[in-house]
Amino acid sequence: MAWFWSVCVVVLAYLLGSLSFAVIVSRAMGLNDPRTYGSGNPGATNVLRSGNRKAAIATLVLDALKGTIAVLFASLMAPRLGYEGGTVAAAGLAAFVGHLYPVFFRFQGGKGVATAAGVLLALNVWLGLLCLGAWLVVALLTRYSSLAALVTAVLAPIFDVVIWGPTLRTDAVAVMSLLLVWRHRANIGKLMAGTESKIGSRAKASDAGSDSNDSPKDPS
Repeated sequence: MAWFWSVCVVVLAYLLGSLSFAVIVSRAMGLNDPRTYGSGNPGATNVLRSGNRKAAIATLVLDALKGTIAVLFASLMAPRLGYEGGTVAAAGLAAFVGHLYPVFFRFQGGKGVATAAGVLLALNVWLGLLCLGAWLVVALLTRYSSLAALVTAVLAPIFDVVIWGPTLRTDAVAVMSLLLVWRHRANIGKLMAGTESKIGSRAKASDAGSDSNDSPKDPS
């Protein structure tokens, strides 16, 4: 029966990840849907473009927490339900995938930066802190959150392998990193062209139509 509970935990993690807090918080605070302005991306960076910092911070924290909660819940239930540690890593990955492709929002989600951070902090707090540090350094130096996310995505599995050695957790981290890079493919082109938006730039309602939710400008 361990396999059954393992599947249940992973599915629950995906459903938790599917809660798009950029949309939920914006609705609760009476703001425009973040999918209708800026990049059209339902994430904290785009919510910040509304000019409401409280909404952006709430989105960032809640998106990170859902990744953390998914991993911690899976870890807590492992001894009781008898599944292996690989399920814990899979739950974190599932929450991340839920954010990218949320079943509650027509599978149109954000890019998962905050959720990935929450997952990493729960899987290994030191790995999570290293990645947060890398993101902050790049973001502060360049003011490009997308570039910071891309650099951190590349470094995350490298940090894990070099410092702690390859594990099932490394596999989950590597998949998250690949998905992060994929979701930032439009940003890569904009960075190369010098047209990428910087952190703190204000939203333009007309911008949302220029990018689909599949390839938004800003990470979440």
